[in-house]
Amino acid sequence: MFSALADPTRRRILDALAAHGEATATVLAAELPVSRQAVVKHLGVLDQAGLVTGHREGREARYRVTPERLGATARWMDRVAAAWDSRLSAIKRLAEGE
Repeated sequence: MFSALADPTRRRILDALAAHGEATATVLAAELPVSRQAVVKHLGVLDQAGLVTGHREGREARYRVTPERLGATARWMDRVAAAWDSRLSAIKRLAEGE
């Protein structure tokens, strides 16, 4: 998931999907400085990471963000950040002689 989110174009695609609720690769490509084919490849990476889902509607595939996966990742990152905050506070107390 983190490698999928590391790419700025994929983050922009997620932002656009969140704003639209649901969109096709053609709609997304019109808003981004990349081709439709590039958007389709990025959507494939996001889909494999579980960050978006797609379904066929006629001849087009429509995509939407999978909020559950993002929420689970955000909660995990909050726990890791809290643990590091605790560790850094302990180091600070030791360094300041408290």
